[in-house]
Amino acid sequence: MTDFDFDLFVIGAGSGGVRAARIAAGYGAKVAVAEEYRVGGTCVIRGCVPKKLLVYASRFADDFADARGFGWSVSGESFDWTSLVAAKNKEISRLEAAYRATLEKYKVEVFRERATLVSPNQVQLANSERKITAKTILVATGGRPNVDPTLPGVENVITSNDVFDLKEFPRRIVIAGGGYIAVEFASIFKGLGADVTLIYRGDKFLRGFDEDLRDGLAAAMTARGIRIITGQKFTKIEKKASGLAGTISGGETLEADQIMFAIGRSPNTKNLGLDALGVHIDSEGAVVVDNASQSNLPSIYAVGDVTNRVNLTPVAIREGHAFADTLFGKKPWIVDYTTIPTAVFSTPEIGTVGFTEQEARAQYDDVHIYKGSFRPMKAILAGRNEKMLMKIIAEGASERVVGVHVLGPDAAEIVQMAAIAVRMRACKSDFDQTMALHPSAAEELVTLREKWLAPGEAAG
Repeated sequence: MTDFDFDLFVIGAGSGGVRAARIAAGYGAKVAVAEEYRVGGTCVIRGCVPKKLLVYASRFADDFADARGFGWSVSGESFDWTSLVAAKNKEISRLEAAYRATLEKYKVEVFRERATLVSPNQVQLANSERKITAKTILVATGGRPNVDPTLPGVENVITSNDVFDLKEFPRRIVIAGGGYIAVEFASIFKGLGADVTLIYRGDKFLRGFDEDLRDGLAAAMTARGIRIITGQKFTKIEKKASGLAGTISGGETLEADQIMFAIGRSPNTKNLGLDALGVHIDSEGAVVVDNASQSNLPSIYAVGDVTNRVNLTPVAIREGHAFADTLFGKKPWIVDYTTIPTAVFSTPEIGTVGFTEQEARAQYDDVHIYKGSFRPMKAILAGRNEKMLMKIIAEGASERVVGVHVLGPDAAEIVQMAAIAVRMRACKSDFDQTMALHPSAAEELVTLREKWLAPGEAAG
């Protein structure tokens, strides 16, 4: 008989925490989860899922415009923000209920309040002040949006936590940041009809992505009417009768109905009691764990964005699953962080897996680049000039494919399948020998033949 109230206590009911709780309970463990907000975490409640719904909504403007090129007469279209928010809320509530039902099915006890650690095997619930013991504690509290607390007027900005539930649609919005969230919401609001400015302190957004994708997306967003300001940041933000006025480092004042900060996220470890227990926290605020997600205290583990390893929902899910299989199912395995596919749901969107060209050239002596740019078939009759970019990166005499990058419609769907080939260590010849599916945009990946040579590079 156990000396603890639970075998596993999970702090945070996001994607990683829920998966760990469900799998552990499936092995017969007695499991509890504490969540101070809503079950589902950032991804389901205020992240990937509602964002993708807004992405879909924003692209109907293109569909209406393109339809005329195919003989359709479209008139009188209009957009209502409150209807979209209501529909989004209905779907998020359905998903949260599904998550709750899953936990109930596996007899996981859910505490709807904040939990903090008071010892390596004990947590305290904030509202009830009840103390609960557990043999193992899993921290899965995710991340939180960053703002600059020293910025005058920072109280006037919104973040991704707020943007989904705005009471009124912002006709003018300025978005600060250069990562996924910034470029995605710039595209969303532009598609919905807003006047959009994107400001980023660096010289080019989407740091870490392939340079061709970064340049191609910047050009496409600019062509769509999004103003992009680089090398600057806000110095103050003032609230006026006409809205907000944000002064940037170059001296210009940007007027807007809303100013959104998307300048990154930080691990959500503050005031959890980790420091007091001596749990190692790095300079970014993340829980330091080994490849089994275990902290320096043997009873305390952590998964997902709170560890700041690879901050993607599928990664958190995989980490939670590996943790539960290893500790409760006696099926030890560790997460492989190579060849993780990812997407940026801008318009046009990005799908990518594997090394960028820059990373590949740093890693290998012999790198081969294949790429092509073309107008998708749908764009031709629609009269749209936006192009797709497809890029394959191969290495060595065998031309093993180590990277695939796509910019354009359905890039994410295409790259999810390409990721299988990259993970299986497919070579360029395997792509070449695969029959093309015609007519499709994706067929370009198996018909690219001509190597692209960098300036000064000799043909081999």
